[in-house]
Amino acid sequence: MSPVLWQRAEGAGLALGGLAVAALASPGWGVLAWLAILPAPDLTMAGYLAGPRTGAALYNLGHLYALPFLLMVLGVALGSTGLIAGGGLWLAHVGFDRMLGYGLKSPSGFHDTHLGRIGREAE
Repeated sequence: MSPVLWQRAEGAGLALGGLAVAALASPGWGVLAWLAILPAPDLTMAGYLAGPRTGAALYNLGHLYALPFLLMVLGVALGSTGLIAGGGLWLAHVGFDRMLGYGLKSPSGFHDTHLGRIGREAE
């Protein structure tokens, strides 16, 4: 199996793990809260309004695996189920993106990722 397929499989596993953490730690949020939080990391795409270099940096910051893990650890340290669940949903988002082939962005443009080129031009 190619390294890209391994990374996609890893993304799927982390997406499922993030959803499980969020479900187990859930502070009683309703479906609407989950639907609002899951796509929130994509708000970092607004960085592209300042250009591709800034956009890629902000997008990548919002799509690292480490930050949701740190948020979950902070939630455990503070006894906050909301932080733990929020970190789980953030992790699920990033993992799901990786599973679909949306990788970390290159400063050359939104369609250039560490998993290859995405979008219609790639096909």
